[in-house]
Amino acid sequence: IGNGMHGAVVIEPRDLPQVDRSYVVVQSEQYLGPQDGSADPDKVRLEQPDTVVFNGYPNQYDHSPLKAKVGERVRVWVLDAGPSRETAFHVVGTQFDRVYSEGSYLLNGGDGGSQAPALAPAQGGFVEMTFPEPGHYPFVSHAM
Repeated sequence: IGNGMHGAVVIEPRDLPQVDRSYVVVQSEQYLGPQDGSADPDKVRLEQPDTVVFNGYPNQYDHSPLKAKVGERVRVWVLDAGPSRETAFHVVGTQFDRVYSEGSYLLNGGDGGSQAPALAPAQGGFVEMTFPEPGHYPFVSHAM
């Protein structure tokens, strides 16, 4: 688990509204040990990862961003694979108008918005948003 042995299973709630685009993002930590070896146990114990990544690769979405058009509704399923750190998933430049976490809605349309819902290791959910104008909308974890 400390170096990428994980994945996501998405179980959609009943009557989930359709969206234009849907993505799955798994945040995890990497505790690198010797070449061709296992995770460094001291780094794991001290919670000092070498990298915190989305879908296994550092900075991959800076070079190959997820796509969406202006006005499209986008759902991002988020899993915190850990193994140790929580996440506070945030998309720079927009707010989430629907947030679902651990089997219940924290925000379900209407007034207000969410910036960075928190997930502990092994927890998951989804966020939904639209983008008001073209641009680069990077996503980060504020729990670093």
